[in-house]
Formats: sequence, structure tokens, C-alpha cells
Amino acid sequence: MIIDLQRFIREERSYWTELENVLKKFEDDSTYEPDLTSARRLHYLYERASTDLAKIKTFASEPDLTRYLESVVSRAYGHIHEVRGRPHRFAPLFWLFVTLPRTFRRHRWAFRVSTAITLAGMLLGGGALTFDSNAKSVLLPYAHLQMDPSERVRIEEMPREFDPRAGQKATGTSFYITNNVRVSIFAMAAGFSWGIGTILILFMNGVLLGAVTIDYLLAGEGVFLVAWLLPHGAFEIPAILIAGQAGLLLGRAMIGWGSRISLRGRLREVTPDVVTLIFGVAIMLVWAAIIEAWFSQYHEPVIAYWVKIAFGCVELLLLLLFFTLAGRRAVAES
Repeated sequence: MIIDLQRFIREERSYWTELENVLKKFEDDSTYEPDLTSARRLHYLYERASTDLAKIKTFASEPDLTRYLESVVSRAYGHIHEVRGRPHRFAPLFWLFVTLPRTFRRHRWAFRVSTAITLAGMLLGGGALTFDSNAKSVLLPYAHLQMDPSERVRIEEMPREFDPRAGQKATGTSFYITNNVRVSIFAMAAGFSWGIGTILILFMNGVLLGAVTIDYLLAGEGVFLVAWLLPHGAFEIPAILIAGQAGLLLGRAMIGWGSRISLRGRLREVTPDVVTLIFGVAIMLVWAAIIEAWFSQYHEPVIAYWVKIAFGCVELLLLLLFFTLAGRRAVAES
């Protein structure tokens, strides 16, 4: 509690100035590494400034001083918690098999929320189509989804003397990569709207997926649906959910519930994890696009449905094991 505000400011000002001078060394020289004594002094000054900020906030008549201390404390927090070290060569395999899965697990809550939002959309889309078949024209805007499922299956399973997709696989792969990566990046970037945009994208994607699922199930074409979607969907759907996970991380940083760190500090803190997740999503979508163009679009009698379903199940199992177990040994050793 502060009894004499002016005296408090006079006594503490020197510590704030000292903290600013230390921070300036970091900001002027990206290679600066304090010794142990300097690092302990920095931490002491940071804790003292944080305590002073909490005390100053009880004075509504000092908004300028409050903003000043918030800025100093957030800068100090960023430098204290950043990882400084000697420049090192980027290790792609370490990033892929350690950094990516560890980042995913660290923010499991956001993935669960992303999944729950998508499932809610699926329930709405599936329920709407179940009770109102006329909703199909609204819920399924793509031409190949407007067809009667049984009719589409009949056409896809017709024996052909030549491959109708010959020469189109590379173009299809490029289209799927471009479209899916664009949607995923948009879902992540929409987190800047305090997470609202990300939630809407995930929900609408769920509505579409739920409507397609119910449309084919009601037509008795469930096996075709699973064999068609699972090979590429085993990677594509989780990738979109992880993009939503990244968007929700951004949304939480924008809102800043219960955080005394500035918006800039919060975004700086969450950016490495968001970038890691979205690059992981891009890799997953490249694989999904290749499978969709070269494998998923072929049906019986060309490829048996059980082969496609088994392939998709193996993919899904390997992906689950990757995000669940990869990188844990590295954590234990560190």
C-alpha cells in the first residue's frame, strides 16, 4: 500500500531507469548475453517493477505512469522468458519430430475446443439435412455434392477402358494444396478477430462435413463415403483442427484474460507456437493433397474399398501416435 505517492515515485524511479537501461542493452545488441550476476539483477528489477505496477494501479489518477510501467514490465518479461543462445543451424528433423508434437501437446486445450466447435457444426449440418432435405442446396454448395449420392456412386463405379483422371493428378494435387492451405491459414489468421473468426470457420466447416456425412448415410452409401474421405481426411481434417488450434491461441492472446502483459508482449509470446503449428498444418495438407489426387478419387473396381479404409486407418493411427508420443524422450533427456 502506498501512503505518499510522490515519495514512492522518487524512491522507485531509479530502479525503473536501471531496468530500462538493462533492456536497452538487449534491444541494441541481439547477441548480448548477461552474466549470472547481471541476470539475477535483471530478474530482481523485473520483480520490483511488477510489484510497483500492482501498487500504482490502485491510483486511478496516474494512468500515464501505469502505462509506462506496463510497457517496461512487458519488455522485461519478453527478454527474461525468451530463449537466447548462440546461433545454430536449423534442424528440420528435430523441429518435425520434437518441436511440433511438443507444441501441439502444450496447447491441447485449444485443439479440444477446435474439435468441439467442429463437432457442434457437424451436429447442426447433419440435423438440418435429416429433418429438411431441401436444405441440401444451401448446406452443400459444390456441384459434385449436389448429386444424389447413389447416382454418384453408380457413376464412379462404372467400368472404364481408360483413366478419366490421367494427366490431371498433378493439377489436382496443386489445387488441393492451394485450397486447403488457404483455408487453414485463414482459420489461423482469423484468430486476430479475438478468436471469433476462427470459431465461425471451424463451425461452418463442421456444418459442411456433417451435411455430407448424413447425405451419404441416408442414401445407404456409408462405405463409399468412408473409403472416399478417410485416406486424405485422416490428415486433412486434423490439419484444419490444428489450424483452428493456432487461431484460438491468437484469439486468447488478443483477449488477454487475467494477463498483466501488454498485447504486444502476449503476441510475441505466442507467435513461435502459432508459426510451428501452421507450418505443421502445411506439411500435413501437402500429404493429404497427394493422397486425395492420386488415391482417394479411385473407387471400386479400381481399388477395393477395404484397401482404402485400411490405408486411412493406418494413417490415422500413425498420426495419433506421432502427436501423442513423438518428442517425449527428448523432453525426459532435457
